[in-house]
Amino acid sequence: MLRPSSLRSSSSPRVLFSSSHGVARRPLASAPSPLPPPEWIEPFLDVSDLTRHRGDPRNPSPWFPRVVSLVLASAPGSLPSDLASFCRRFLIRLSPAFVSHSLRSSDLRHRPDLALAFFRWAATQKKYPGHNLDSYVALIDILSCSDNKETSRIKELIAEIRARGNLLPAAPSAATSLIRSLGSTGMVEELLWVWRWMKESGVEPSLMCYNCLLDGLVNSMFVDSAEKVLEAMEANRVRPDVVSYNTLIKGYSKVGRRQKAVDRFVEMQEKKIQPDKITYLSLMQCHYSDGEFHECLVLYHEMEEKGLEIPTHAYSLVISGLCKEGKPFEGMAVLESMVRRGCKASVANYTVLIDSFAKSMNEDHAMMLFERMKNDGLEPDEVTYGVTINCLCKAEKLDKAMELFKFCKENGVLVNAIFYSSLIDGYGKAGLVDEAQGLFNEMIEQGFVPDSYCYNALIDAFGKAGRINEACALFKRMEMEGCDQTVYTYTILMDGLFKKHKNEEALKLWNMMIDKGITPTPAAFRALSKGLCLSGKFTRACKILDELAPMGIVPETAHENMINVLCKAGRFEQACQLADGIIGKGREVPGRVRTIMINALRKAGNADLAFKLVHSNIGIGYDRYGSIKRRVKFQTLLNS
Repeated sequence: MLRPSSLRSSSSPRVLFSSSHGVARRPLASAPSPLPPPEWIEPFLDVSDLTRHRGDPRNPSPWFPRVVSLVLASAPGSLPSDLASFCRRFLIRLSPAFVSHSLRSSDLRHRPDLALAFFRWAATQKKYPGHNLDSYVALIDILSCSDNKETSRIKELIAEIRARGNLLPAAPSAATSLIRSLGSTGMVEELLWVWRWMKESGVEPSLMCYNCLLDGLVNSMFVDSAEKVLEAMEANRVRPDVVSYNTLIKGYSKVGRRQKAVDRFVEMQEKKIQPDKITYLSLMQCHYSDGEFHECLVLYHEMEEKGLEIPTHAYSLVISGLCKEGKPFEGMAVLESMVRRGCKASVANYTVLIDSFAKSMNEDHAMMLFERMKNDGLEPDEVTYGVTINCLCKAEKLDKAMELFKFCKENGVLVNAIFYSSLIDGYGKAGLVDEAQGLFNEMIEQGFVPDSYCYNALIDAFGKAGRINEACALFKRMEMEGCDQTVYTYTILMDGLFKKHKNEEALKLWNMMIDKGITPTPAAFRALSKGLCLSGKFTRACKILDELAPMGIVPETAHENMINVLCKAGRFEQACQLADGIIGKGREVPGRVRTIMINALRKAGNADLAFKLVHSNIGIGYDRYGSIKRRVKFQTLLNS
């Protein structure tokens, strides 16, 4: 037996034992015993020989949660060294199957930076055979779901798959997942490559694969290509289902092909494919975008009859459509039905109804809805407050409107230019011009840029108050600031100029509007003709009316308005001259001119002349002067 002193001898090497048979002595500590090679770790343990249960004989590897936890606890920059240290410590390597399984962890799904770093590190392991296709698919799925849509990195990964050449989509599920991910990011070129790659590899696409391809093409607005895919499905004896048709109808809605969507809707029912709630919702969205609000209502009632669950958005489309058509009570009935079925109305639903009631001058119902909304636990947003203040202004309840406006400013509601525009319009129409101007100045001080509506409201207020110089100054300010001057801007300013007998300036404004290519409206011509008629220049008004015809502008009631203005002003002689001129140039049917004249005289309070015209042949009869036949003129009405 060796003594400790012999082991500590400095004159000879340390030995573990000696042999009398001449066997060489082995050093005790000159070389450590070699470590075993690292073990490749799989994601599951096969315990089929140890258990008799009928379920899955595989158990998750105990390494799986430890590795995933390590990845999540690391920063992307330090992850490679952390993983290398971990694997070196426990003498393990992570197999391709383990890597792909880890990438499908729900915890990593929302950490694309860590998933990519883990993926790249795994490939650096010694003797690593290379990532399998499932790893690429899992990582691309993570990157496509990230907020930033990592398209450049996805393109790199697809390029790697193509370069390797030994990766084959052995099952449709892998190709389907790739197509779905690429379609969601709008990468059509890569999507179509995967489709060709799958076909070249002899993998027959499933119905789900076709539907993912349809969805990817539709999301990228390739609707014509999506149509061809549907045709290919039928040619390959893959029967399209309701999802296929829903996707195509969604595509038609995106590109504004309403009739195509309707045709597909009919087609699917002919093929005994029953539409579901998504079908109806997509078709309703298509009709709504096209302004066909009645069709939305028809589809809504059809869903009710079939007993289908009606999505919340479908209710919103119907309510909004009815409100746009000026039918707030019908919209309210849909809201009540929605609430009865257990769907909670949104702030947007209440807001659109409040706005519609306000526009129909039904302030009571609008305010009732506003209070009900708050009682239902919904907090009005800035849009709701904006339409409510506008409603109060239209109802001339300016004190309440201002009170609500101050409440918004004091309670952190985002006040915008629309609030000020409504108040300026309300105060202006009430004749409180100084208050309206004060709000306009405050608006600018708050950093808001006035729009056309705001400028028009104040110009109109100045014009009606007779402060035409200030109105003109505001008009010039609009021009300097680059704010669009609409036809309404010109109309209200011309009206104000004519009231101040600045006829030539008003005519210059009319010509300026025509030169700028702004199309006159009937209201614009009415303001012009009224001013010209009252200033005794009705022939000038008729001339301008003739000039509008080649431009395709023919105000239907122009002559009627002019005659009414002249009669109301007591200028019956000029009204008769105008009526004779209208008939003489063949602009109106004589019988209609007589009717216009009779109504104008009656409204002007001159029943005697109206009665005389009724019992005469003026305008429609003829007098003979020898062989000459002349129509009886309206001017004879004034002869005693």
